[in-house]
Amino acid sequence: MSKLAEFRQLEKHLAEQLQALEALKGDASLKKEIEFETKLRDLLAKYGYSLKDVINLLDPRASRRAPTVESRTSRKPRQLKIYKNPHTGEVVETKGGNHKTLKDWKAEHGSTTVESWLTK
Repeated sequence: MSKLAEFRQLEKHLAEQLQALEALKGDASLKKEIEFETKLRDLLAKYGYSLKDVINLLDPRASRRAPTVESRTSRKPRQLKIYKNPHTGEVVETKGGNHKTLKDWKAEHGSTTVESWLTK
């Protein structure tokens, strides 16, 4: 894109945003919110409180509701599975199905046969 085309596109975008801003300036609900915020901040300054202080006064448990690492849903740990090959006596311990030896056994003997070798 040429510099001139990019300039015109940005100029058009800016004009659209300015028009949206002017529309918001005339919105009664925005004026009401701005007035409320101004009065609230003045009141907080008058009594020397911060927004956090007010939140703690109104809802003391709010600060304890922050999500912690333990509260996130996580998968339960995988169970250890032990397979013993009856032909060779070889033992494989794994928590998943991506073990190289286990895959080789399944390719050679079949998945159902190898699953029957599960000891734990």
